Amino acid sequence: MGLFSELRLAVPWGHIAAKAWGSQHGFPVLCLHGWLDNANSFDKLIPLLPKDFYYVAMDFGGHGLSSHYGPGLSYNLLNFVSEVRRVAAGGGVGGMFSCVFPEMVDKLVLLDSIPFFLDCNEIENLLIYKRKLIEHTLQLEELSQKPARVFSQEEILHRSLQNNSHLNEECGNLLLQRGTTQVATGVTLNSDRRIGLPENSFDFISREQFEHFILKLQAHTLVIKAIHGYYDVRRENDAKKEPAFFALDKLKSVLKERLQFVEVPGNHYIHMNSSHQVASIVSSFLRSRDRVPGQLYPGATETSH
Repeated sequence: MGLFSELRLAVPWGHIAAKAWGSQHGFPVLCLHGWLDNANSFDKLIPLLPKDFYYVAMDFGGHGLSSHYGPGLSYNLLNFVSEVRRVAAGGGVGGMFSCVFPEMVDKLVLLDSIPFFLDCNEIENLLIYKRKLIEHTLQLEELSQKPARVFSQEEILHRSLQNNSHLNEECGNLLLQRGTTQVATGVTLNSDRRIGLPENSFDFISREQFEHFILKLQAHTLVIKAIHGYYDVRRENDAKKEPAFFALDKLKSVLKERLQFVEVPGNHYIHMNSSHQVASIVSSFLRSRDRVPGQLYPGATETSH
């Protein structure tokens, strides 16, 4: 299943770009990348999964080959959930979508992530993040007239690996293939400048909200936790593992037999660095019990590769 098709779905601000593997007549599996990544995150994993599914990996707005939002708008998880709803007919965003639209999700796979993002300091920080988001958006509007910075291929790879210690060179290059555009003097980043610090893009919630929200989750859920993965999307808080353990305990309590939890060695990019091991676990989960067929990308344009 090495061949894939490029898809483009029209949206009011431009298009959502995606990659698809397999036959459109197969059961649909929507694959959602992490913050600042893109659809190439799944290039190593999907070819190893069962062939009788239709896998679609989308670029969120402002990521990869998808259009940026219009001027004056900001990025947040609820917007990304809305994008998924536009794409779907019949590691934070997938979990959130599964709670907001529980009837649309038969199975949920979380790769080193949990539904929603908990704040370590609870309610005290939530309004602060809202303020930072507005201030950050206004600051970037002042800089929007400046041309995009041009990097050499070596420079942008070094920068990516420096900013993300969980990436290796092979995976970094794979993400940059879709995350950069070639220009005369080098490459420019495709990601929108407004996607910066996690606080400016993510909707953090309290423990009380988390407990209430996951009661809506109907999907059979597989959580694959990397032993040396992330415990908080904000790197400075990553040593504070208690919120993640709290979330996992609540998921086990609410979902019971509908939850499968597996720990695997490796870092956050287990689906790229340990794709064979992860593929084995995901394949067994996808093949278990009957599935409800659905439809993805009505009216999308398709180009084979």
